[in-house]
Amino acid sequence: MSDPAPVSTEEIDRLYKKLRDEAESGGYHLNLDTAMTRELLKGLLINEKRYGYPSCPCRLASGKKNEDLDIICPCDYRDPDLDDYSACYCSLYVSREVAEGKKKVGSIPERRPPPDKRKKVKEQPPKAILSSLPLPVWRCKVCGYLCARDGPPEICPICKAKKDRFERFI
Repeated sequence: MSDPAPVSTEEIDRLYKKLRDEAESGGYHLNLDTAMTRELLKGLLINEKRYGYPSCPCRLASGKKNEDLDIICPCDYRDPDLDDYSACYCSLYVSREVAEGKKKVGSIPERRPPPDKRKKVKEQPPKAILSSLPLPVWRCKVCGYLCARDGPPEICPICKAKKDRFERFI
């Protein structure tokens, strides 16, 4: 695999604005260390050019999208990491306390299971209720958002994850 095309400052600026706006509108916060945040965004853009999807720059991607869905930004581990450590694994997303300077980010352990243990256990609402709906139910694997419709939405209205991050729930 050849090296991806270089990432421009303009590309980083556009992604920064987009993610910042999406984060703030969804109740999330980007790390205020702008230099570090821009490096993380550069890594996301490089991975998107390299693999065709923006995998977390702090994790080793396989290059196979279906194996890396859990680490496409925003990754499946963002919210639990924010709850437990006030930042996601790479610290791109931080809690309100961190964003307001009231708390510092510490070490965040890797919670992604090893490749042989990546089958996820899902919390599921009562299927009897959902199975009575006339349409299939789709679940966002990032934030858990559920919707009943013919197909998954293009973008999750809650966390802004793309369509491929949804799974058929019922």
